[in-house]
Amino acid sequence: MVSLLPMFSQRTNWKLTPNRHAQALEELRAAGTPILDLTASNPTHCGFHYDTAAILDAFRKPEALTYDPQPQGLLPAREEVSRYYLHDHRTVVDPESIVLTTSTSEAYSYVFRLLCNPHDEILVPKPGYPLFDFLADLQDVTLIPYTLEYAHGWFIDFHSVIRALTPRTRAILLVHPNNPTGSYLQAEEVRRLNKLCFERNLALIVDEVFLDYSFVAAPRATFAGNHESLTFTLSGLSKIAALPQMKVAWVVTTGPEALARSAMDRLEVIADTYLSLNAPTQWAFPALFEQRHLLQPQIVERLRENRAHLRALVSQHASCELLDADGGWYAVLRLPAGLSDEDFAITLLQTHHVLVHPGHFYDFSGEDYLVISLLTPPDVFREGISRLIQL
Repeated sequence: MVSLLPMFSQRTNWKLTPNRHAQALEELRAAGTPILDLTASNPTHCGFHYDTAAILDAFRKPEALTYDPQPQGLLPAREEVSRYYLHDHRTVVDPESIVLTTSTSEAYSYVFRLLCNPHDEILVPKPGYPLFDFLADLQDVTLIPYTLEYAHGWFIDFHSVIRALTPRTRAILLVHPNNPTGSYLQAEEVRRLNKLCFERNLALIVDEVFLDYSFVAAPRATFAGNHESLTFTLSGLSKIAALPQMKVAWVVTTGPEALARSAMDRLEVIADTYLSLNAPTQWAFPALFEQRHLLQPQIVERLRENRAHLRALVSQHASCELLDADGGWYAVLRLPAGLSDEDFAITLLQTHHVLVHPGHFYDFSGEDYLVISLLTPPDVFREGISRLIQL
């Protein structure tokens, strides 16, 4: 039999067989075993109230029947993004600095293509989101990790950043707040990053999809107002308005004027080549984006309630530690030294039917971390955590 493998590119040579944790989950689901899922990240499945009529009515726009492709996206939709930054984050963003995309994943691909030749390098945080590996592979970009350290809060280890730099480094990627650690960048870190980018001719790529989900009431500063270095700020409806199925995201380009303008000229060609976001969703965008005012308070209440319950329960048991966080949709637990996160997660799944993510999924430096979604419906969350603590 002739092998088909040579037909495929090296960039897709991923390990496609399920790992031990995935195999255990598949076996339980095949047997019809009910699972308490503490990894839930899809808000449309988590029991929140949506204004169904307003969402569906938003698509009844006669303009959606006309094809009028705009590489950056329709101006009314981009103006709505600008209003969001002004009203929610007190930051002025020019609509002409915005490019609409179907997802933040597509926005990443645009920026990676803009900045990198094949095998150029982008620095990424560790721990961090595993999707970056696949996005980089598909764009022929090499990811080099830098370290987030923990000491009653997470912070960038700038020594690891400096060590990671090479002549092929093109950008530093930030997640603000980080997924899954829930840590926002501090003002001094931003200052040092801007200084480093200026000295080394680097760009900042900043993922802010969880920006609005702070555990305190005060709004967090956005990188969409950063003009000290060339900065690409990514976000979208998926998290801000809890509408992942609507597929609208964006990238805001800021920085020194001449450099930002040159970047936008090139991004416009990239976006035009891939064709603009579909018209019905763009015309519906103002009404869809308005949903954030209904959804965010519900989600923030859920996050705080679940985290408070988790903290109270963990404080009564010496078996694990809840790590500090400032926001986001996730909590990180540290297991006692010597325990394997994967073994613990598999045992928890097989014996107590509770699903959590082992920390190594997110590239934690040790093997004693678990990642749990605070978005989980409270009844499922409380029962699942109770079973986890008992293990």
